[in-house]
Amino acid sequence: MIPYNTNLAAEFHVLSVLHRLGMEATLTLGNKKSVDIVVIRGSGKAVTLDVKGLAGTTSWPVDNVDSQSRDHFLVLVSYLGRMADPTVQPEVYVLPASRLQGLVYRNPGRTRKVLPLSTMRKKGSEFKSAWHLLR
Repeated sequence: MIPYNTNLAAEFHVLSVLHRLGMEATLTLGNKKSVDIVVIRGSGKAVTLDVKGLAGTTSWPVDNVDSQSRDHFLVLVSYLGRMADPTVQPEVYVLPASRLQGLVYRNPGRTRKVLPLSTMRKKGSEFKSAWHLLR
């Protein structure tokens, strides 16, 4: 098995798309953080992104997500089980953090909060590739 860093790959994928769309975006540095990328919208206006990378097709952990800010977004990136194949485009959802409620699954012990890919496909399809929400 080839070792890879899913989260870093996802962050750079998102950063690449943002720059391709002409947005001014910067990667933040740090290990345990909830803001991975800052997008400057205009004079004094910005949105923050929490990028979640998923190598497979299960769920993104969302334990540390701040869902209170209306200027904070989750960008969910799934490599669909084909992480090592650069010809496969990941499936991406751009979700306002304030819209997280109702999509999250808590395990029976209530120790983890996750957002399943299957839920995003069923209930969050409006957020698939919704890059326009960041403008």
